[in-house]
Amino acid sequence: MAAVITGLGSWLPSRVVTNEDLCANLDTTDEWITTRTGIRERRMVTGGLSTRDLAVEAGARALKSADESTVDAVVVSTTSFDRLCPAVAPEVAHLLGVDTVAAFDLTSACSGFPYGLATSAGLIAAGVARKVLLIGAEAFTTLVDPGDRNTAPIFGDGAGAVVLRAGEPDEPGALGPFDLGSDGAHADLLAIPAGGSRQRSARNGLGFDTVPTRDWYLQMAGRPLFVQAVERMTTSTRRVLDRIGWSAADVDWFVGHQANVRIVRAVAEELQLPEQRVAVNIDRVGNTLAASIPLLLNDIFDRGGLEPGQRVLLSAFGAGLSWGSTALVWPDIPIDAVS
Repeated sequence: MAAVITGLGSWLPSRVVTNEDLCANLDTTDEWITTRTGIRERRMVTGGLSTRDLAVEAGARALKSADESTVDAVVVSTTSFDRLCPAVAPEVAHLLGVDTVAAFDLTSACSGFPYGLATSAGLIAAGVARKVLLIGAEAFTTLVDPGDRNTAPIFGDGAGAVVLRAGEPDEPGALGPFDLGSDGAHADLLAIPAGGSRQRSARNGLGFDTVPTRDWYLQMAGRPLFVQAVERMTTSTRRVLDRIGWSAADVDWFVGHQANVRIVRAVAEELQLPEQRVAVNIDRVGNTLAASIPLLLNDIFDRGGLEPGQRVLLSAFGAGLSWGSTALVWPDIPIDAVS
């Protein structure tokens, strides 16, 4: 059995933070941020809002879109957990009214949604579930140093979700094939050093106040990441195209992870995809990690850009390093059911 998309939903926190807002406390300019990333504004959580809250809102909208009140499993892809323990997914399932179903978190940073799609498809193929709610949710701005001009402008918060059901491999909405990969040799290019078992063990009984402050925040090596992202996403998408039997000319929409508009455009150029087929919303939401692809799908759909029968190519790259791609023919989802 294949995993078929039957509904989608999204949610963004109400707080809008523009480049000008950030520049008040950072040694940078709106032009510098926009030129290098394509980002003009992003959404940020505030007032105790967390990944859980964003996930619940997006999940509820996806369930409504699919006209479903229950599912057999809830998977939350996130890198910004509410707590190190327990997972947030069981609490999300409870708040959505689908108690006692299988629920777990999945973390693969910005590649979290393709990995989540593949995992959900695996649950369906194995007969563990017939319906899965997959949510990509991030409150990642809480893990970024607000004084670091290299990372603070890049990230935003939000959540996007899809409902998947068991179906036939040749029907619209069916996912696959998948291409997933990783390269742990470059794990330190994008990492938050503090908080895990490695750092706690290294403390040797010393208090958390002995940990350098910057170790609690994301550290990023931008230039080598750019090269890796373009190379890995290009190779991964080509593998998917080969396996599904499409050429680049067959693709109606390239929905790439919104890390940096230059990365998305560089991959599209390598694939020889025209600009009008390349989806972009990073200018308004920033890099939302695992929420990026479902937020972008919702954005195109809400604008009437996604039509039944169109061929969609998905790809993401993130920390780990990790990457993943898949493809589908877009199904007929009533637009008035999505909010």
